[in-house]
Amino acid sequence: MGELHTLIRASTDRTAALLWNSKLSVLPLDSTANGWSRSRVFFLAGQATCDRKSRRRRRQVSDIFSFALWIASPLTEGIITTMKREKSRVILKLGLLLSLLGQGLSDSERDFRMCGKWNHGTSRNIWFDLRVGCENLTIVANESTLSIEGNIMGQCQNSSTIPLPDSSKESQFCVFWDPLLDLLQVEMDGRNHTLCQTEVLQESCCTYLSLKSNENASEIYGIKDGETKGDVIKRNLQRMYSFYGEKDNCKKDFCKEAVESHGAKSIEQLALRSGIMGRMVLPCAEVSTTKLKEGFEGLVINLTAPQSKALKQMPSVALPPSLMPHGKTSVKMVLTYYSEKTLFQQSGDVKAEILNEVVGISIENEVISNLPDPVKITFSHRVMPTNKSTKCVFWDTKQDPNEVMWRWEGCQTIRRQGETECRCNHLTYFAILVDLKLGSEVDHLEALTYITSVGCAVSLCSCFCLIILLTKMLRRKAQVQSSIPIHRNLAIALFLLCTLFVLTGVVANIGSEKVCRVVGAALHYSLLCSFTWMGIEIFAAFWLVHRVMSPFPDHRLFSLLGFVVPAVLVAVLVSINDIYGTREIIPSGDVTNPYKMCWLKDNPSGSLVHFITNISYSAGVVFAGLVMLCLVLNKIQSRPEWSRNQASFLSIWGLSCLFGCTWSLEFLNFGSLSESVLFLFCAINSLQGFFLMLRFVLLEWMKKQGSVTERSSTGSTKQPMLLEPEKS
Repeated sequence: MGELHTLIRASTDRTAALLWNSKLSVLPLDSTANGWSRSRVFFLAGQATCDRKSRRRRRQVSDIFSFALWIASPLTEGIITTMKREKSRVILKLGLLLSLLGQGLSDSERDFRMCGKWNHGTSRNIWFDLRVGCENLTIVANESTLSIEGNIMGQCQNSSTIPLPDSSKESQFCVFWDPLLDLLQVEMDGRNHTLCQTEVLQESCCTYLSLKSNENASEIYGIKDGETKGDVIKRNLQRMYSFYGEKDNCKKDFCKEAVESHGAKSIEQLALRSGIMGRMVLPCAEVSTTKLKEGFEGLVINLTAPQSKALKQMPSVALPPSLMPHGKTSVKMVLTYYSEKTLFQQSGDVKAEILNEVVGISIENEVISNLPDPVKITFSHRVMPTNKSTKCVFWDTKQDPNEVMWRWEGCQTIRRQGETECRCNHLTYFAILVDLKLGSEVDHLEALTYITSVGCAVSLCSCFCLIILLTKMLRRKAQVQSSIPIHRNLAIALFLLCTLFVLTGVVANIGSEKVCRVVGAALHYSLLCSFTWMGIEIFAAFWLVHRVMSPFPDHRLFSLLGFVVPAVLVAVLVSINDIYGTREIIPSGDVTNPYKMCWLKDNPSGSLVHFITNISYSAGVVFAGLVMLCLVLNKIQSRPEWSRNQASFLSIWGLSCLFGCTWSLEFLNFGSLSESVLFLFCAINSLQGFFLMLRFVLLEWMKKQGSVTERSSTGSTKQPMLLEPEKS
């Protein structure tokens, strides 16, 4: 038995710990007999002062361990003779043993279910006599009557006879006992009969019923295939089964099990199963069940504080009329208030502190989402310091019901002094108030925003002037085959980008969510257009440097690639819900006053789109631009004018602006230089349009001054983008 005990401990720590802590002594009797008699055992408690839970656990495993000894008996004999002959049999039986142990120990429900087949005569009836107490429950079957009697009820008392239709066949039946609801039912041939029930949850109840005794039938009538919760008691015909239980606090046990398994949904299911309308109080939650009827016009519910928190200001919930499902005349709505957060603790590295109060709302057998009018939940709380904020989130139960996953899609946060209002377009365990310790806070956000806004305003004006000048140059037919149209289209894309960036903050603060969604999509489109035209500039430079004798590609193809393809991509993303909208950027100095902009939303879908279309795309453009810059500079550095510092600087800077190489700073935003890089990134890239305009003006001025000739190496038709615009 030592080897068996070692294997059991190694395979299931929970079982081993239970057996060890209980200190059970096993005294085998009649070891030469066969079957169960060979492994009859006594379980003696080693601790006289064990608590009630330990005694219950020992009773749970006693029958299982007795069966385990019967299974292991070939092992004990094999140790005396030879273990090798029994090896395969022992492994097979050990697997069955461990499976049985795992099943038995995991079954910790308070509820009782006993089923069997009743052999009876033609006439049938159910007789019952149920009384208050916690002594025993006896089930007796004879030719005509199935009798159920005992003292196990919390408050309900009832005695009566239920006649059943005549039948000559055996009847399948089950007896159900829910001590928390004080509910006892009998299911006979698929039909439920409620024998006793109260509409109050029981504080003290009779639970964990166990088999006390059974009696063989002396005739052909009785109960066969008796079982409790799927575990067979007796296959042969029995006249009587008797069960006994013990007093327990069912409410506390129920809450404890809910906490251990993140079983918030089990509380709602309890409310619906009980049929209790109105308020229902548990140690871990307060539940209110309301019936919504046809013509529902909305409802405001002010939650009532429990006696332990009588002075506490409770949340209020405003339900919109659209909450009533279409085509339903009446539904049950369950509103659950959790004053403690123990049911919703996140595991792992958590960057947010969940405030205590949680509100859950559900509709019976309905999934409510995309409500036209939001559900509003108002939480009162302490005044938050300036370095902390609040956010409305909800528990996403669609992923893993046993894992707490907080999300915020579909919920809007309205912050006020000492309270937060959550407006959500769906129902779940939602509107959780979170005391954020954000890892996405941005240092110097106000200064960066000011620098970027001023730079965009300057670039906006510069691009507008550059577009006019380049358009005038394009009126000459000779310039149509040059790269001037590409320069102009890049200026147009940057003009749109700067204009929308300046407006995005204003629209996010004063406009509607629909308008913000449109502006966010337009801003994304202009950014993609800008990156695309920078890529086209790189391609044009390659063509003019390395494909001198080849005709320049048709500009209509470039226009299709630079403006139409990004439009198609953004249109596809717009059709996908919850991509564009209001996004909040949290300043590190005052998290209660976030900067709002119309952009990709801060959710998994928005983050994925941002990584693919912005980060990855810009990385490709920047890499190609840097490679092309090196190739072009290597081509022209041997020319005479390259030795002049002014010409070389303008060449490098002009090409960098055209190729978008300055955007490479976004990939250097890490480490001790991150703040400096961030300021440089915002300043240089917001002024990209200005630098393009400055390049054009300087090169025109240098051309008029005769600094470079029309056919010079840096101004020839081979490199029209290096120093001078293009050949006239």
